[in-house]
Amino acid sequence: MADSLAELQDALDAFVEERNWAQFHTPKNLAMGVAIEAAEIMEHFLWCSGDESYSLPDGKRAEVANEIGDVLMYLLGLGRALDVDIIAAARDKLVINREKYPIEKAKGRSTKYVDLD
Repeated sequence: MADSLAELQDALDAFVEERNWAQFHTPKNLAMGVAIEAAEIMEHFLWCSGDESYSLPDGKRAEVANEIGDVLMYLLGLGRALDVDIIAAARDKLVINREKYPIEKAKGRSTKYVDLD
């Protein structure tokens, strides 16, 4: 997957460079893009139940997939702009989450880590 992500990063870099858009890709703008596109994902699930969210009609599922792609591209751009290896950041965060949510306290629970006792 890392190779595929690197290829995607290269393709995204070329896309941005061809359009001279790097000047607009500040960390602030890219972070806002992540949030906006994430909100567009959420919009597709507004008013549906948890069970319904698993069985989206094909057209809506394709629209959600497009928005997921947008979020990923903005995250790649943000990582590039801030010189953050997003794979390493995710791995590091997983280590932190393993410590915050030990299996013996968190298994089968959605409780926030500060309330796990």
